[in-house]
Amino acid sequence: MSWLRPGPLWRSRNDRLVRFLGDPTDDMRREWLRRLDARRGPDPDRLVDRFAGRDAIAVALLGDPGEGDASQYCVVPVLQRVAGDTDLAVVVSDVIYPAGGLREYAAKHARPYADLPGPIYGLPGNHDWYDGLTGFMSWFCGTPPEERAPAVPGSGWKAFLRGLLWRRGPRGRTADLETARAWRPAERQRAVQPGPYCAIDAGPVLLVLIDTGIRGGLDRDQGEWLRDTLFAADRPTVVLTGKPLITYAEHHPCPIEGGGTVAELVRDPRASVVAVVGGDDHNYQRYPVRLADGREILHLVAGGSGAYLSATHPIPNVDALAPECSEEDFRCYPLRGDSLAHFSRRYDALRRFGTGTAVVSPADATTIMAERIGIAPPRTGTPPAEITPRARRAAERVLGGPKGRSENWTSVLYDTDRPPMLKSFLRLDATGGDTPEIRIDCWAATGCLEHERDPVLEDRIVARPGADGRWRWTSATPGREQP
Repeated sequence: MSWLRPGPLWRSRNDRLVRFLGDPTDDMRREWLRRLDARRGPDPDRLVDRFAGRDAIAVALLGDPGEGDASQYCVVPVLQRVAGDTDLAVVVSDVIYPAGGLREYAAKHARPYADLPGPIYGLPGNHDWYDGLTGFMSWFCGTPPEERAPAVPGSGWKAFLRGLLWRRGPRGRTADLETARAWRPAERQRAVQPGPYCAIDAGPVLLVLIDTGIRGGLDRDQGEWLRDTLFAADRPTVVLTGKPLITYAEHHPCPIEGGGTVAELVRDPRASVVAVVGGDDHNYQRYPVRLADGREILHLVAGGSGAYLSATHPIPNVDALAPECSEEDFRCYPLRGDSLAHFSRRYDALRRFGTGTAVVSPADATTIMAERIGIAPPRTGTPPAEITPRARRAAERVLGGPKGRSENWTSVLYDTDRPPMLKSFLRLDATGGDTPEIRIDCWAATGCLEHERDPVLEDRIVARPGADGRWRWTSATPGREQP
């Protein structure tokens, strides 16, 4: 799949329409849930209790996977090797690219994960909403495949114009659903959830999945449900969201219709939130946040499981978030220098005809990025005096000049399905009892055979409760003294 073709862009046009003509997502979500409740009866808890009562749980977290090409499938061998024994998986944002649709679920969801033995739950990203959420609701929530999306509400000229241009995805068919299910036929692989937002009782932890729609916000009903769920939780809670609350060293608090934000709720001392994991940006970022009252909440960006790579070299010095988070505790995958080296190769291939004149080596890029953002290099790089003027000029082209910043469109432009593809996913393990612990691992998937045979653990962070009962996170990557 290529985002440089007009087809995917046109099918994703609702993203632009809501920016200028109003966003009907909240009203459409309410109508979807009204339909579900009319069939099954009201479900105020929206709880999946399939895993309740367990003393230990293992969860695979896949962020933004659904392109259906090599960048998604290269994750599968590593996933099966290091997370094939997990109890369940959750797709964190953008199950299907470019614009949802039940017809795409066989090739872009069911087939890649055919051999995962446990059920796969999901929360929709903005791209899943571009068909009115029909594919997501049919696959994950059990609505009839032929059911149409709710009508787009509104009045006035903006609503009229939006109605003319709005994409209403193709009607699903029972045959599409059966084709997808044929790849995951076992009963234990089936996952039916009570809506696009829900909670999963996962034994020692509570997983809370929220639907941030197209623009990254919650409707009033979902906001009230989230508050009640977080404040009533009697165990450590992990919030999974379509858009991260912290990314690229910036806060994105996620507004709630009618007032308040998700960030305020997860920080509230009445909640038991220990981690927030968001998709949307296609890489891995780790921000351990220390609040003024002594609590810690781990914020992760985990959207690197299949879509085009989002560059990490634009991430500024994380000391900008101090005192809550520091550059010393931050980590990303790929490392900023590796990101610069990777995108320099793509720049050279596309704009220098593969001459090698714009390529920056990983060692040079490590030093250049450390200089640029004022940090100690995360590993040994080229001594500054030995970096050639050509390498520095090449780096500036990719970086966008001394004061420039590579924007997201350059990540799309330089997308590739050739190794190394620098994808990643998370594995969460939690235990209760006398020695409670939560461990989150970030595993790399490059498409290289050596990494399929010997997977690379890029980051590990572990939480345990202290004497005061508060959970604290510690960097624990084997063989790495620094975070």
